[in-house]
Amino acid sequence: MSRIGDLPIEIPEKVEVAVNDQTIKITGPLGELERTFKAGIDIKVDDNEIVVERNGDDIESRSMHGLVRSLIEGMVEGVSKGFEKKLEMVGVGYNAQVQGDKLKLEVGYSHPVIIEAEGDISFEVEKNTNITVKGIDKQRVGDTAAKIREVRKPEPYKGKGIKYVGEHIRRKVGKTG
Repeated sequence: MSRIGDLPIEIPEKVEVAVNDQTIKITGPLGELERTFKAGIDIKVDDNEIVVERNGDDIESRSMHGLVRSLIEGMVEGVSKGFEKKLEMVGVGYNAQVQGDKLKLEVGYSHPVIIEAEGDISFEVEKNTNITVKGIDKQRVGDTAAKIREVRKPEPYKGKGIKYVGEHIRRKVGKTG
């Protein structure tokens, strides 16, 4: 029995939910998200809640039950509050700038690295070294933040690179003479 899948999802004010067969469309103050799920899971809207139920007791339905509920909860939270990931750059001469819907990174290469925002993603830069990635789609925000981090991963000797705020970098001891 799925403990997560059985929990109902509260629908906040100003959020509208429309279910059509296996497709759910959620509209809120920040935007609109739509997703289609496989057959085997029923999505129902009762009063002010979304309830996710599985049709059968086969392995795939049981494994998808909690996942579908978590994805729908992420969609509801995204259109009502939004998601954000914060990154920080550590290194001399490292800086970032927002140019329209693009992020320009200077991280020690001979050329600046340009990252384009996809869909509803937006960038904010504070103090030239703190980057915030914002959007309503949780997966897209995480993917974009991972793509930015991939440009210059933190290295273990000096700790230079792009890391998530709060991320702990395991440091190594250098050569001993």
